[in-house]
Amino acid sequence: MISMKGLIFAVSAAALLASTTAQAFDGGSSGVVRGAAPASPPTQTASLSTELNRAAQPTHTLVPDPTEEKPGTITVDTKNRYLYLSLEGGQAMRYDVGVGREGFEWQGRAYVGRRAQWPTWTPPAAMLKRRPDLPKTMIGGVENPLGARAMYLYNKSGDTMFRIHGTNEPDTIGQAVSSGCIRLLNEDIVDLYERVKVGAVVNVL
Repeated sequence: MISMKGLIFAVSAAALLASTTAQAFDGGSSGVVRGAAPASPPTQTASLSTELNRAAQPTHTLVPDPTEEKPGTITVDTKNRYLYLSLEGGQAMRYDVGVGREGFEWQGRAYVGRRAQWPTWTPPAAMLKRRPDLPKTMIGGVENPLGARAMYLYNKSGDTMFRIHGTNEPDTIGQAVSSGCIRLLNEDIVDLYERVKVGAVVNVL
């Protein structure tokens, strides 16, 4: 017999899955989903304890801003594998990142179209074709490749299918291993998420 506690958990999980429409995934695609970001972009949340990459030390640190961008702008230096968030007074918060592997690199200008806490992962068809062993959908949690937070990048053509997100593989930070997404330690993406608003400009160099 299913206990009341187990029944409540199952119903809650099903409701969370049904309410999630994000096409989030660990990595990007050269394809573009047409259409602008929602007029009032939702912030997906999940009632999970904030399990982070406990064995990894956060990398975010305050440094002189090398980008000369306006405060609130995100700049990703893919060569040196840093992400900078420009702040007031010529300062920036710098984070170590993982970037796209060979053949999946990209550069360009985008903006944060929406954000999510403990996002659901739905691999795109192209990724499932390469990796048929992957699940079609994974609810947010500590084993989810998107990690604790995700920010969805859009441009004038619509959803770029690239994300800035956390990770369940902290040892990949500083490496070129993804399908194009920018990944941070969970501690770092939580810090960045609290500082960045929907509409923030993102430059990937």
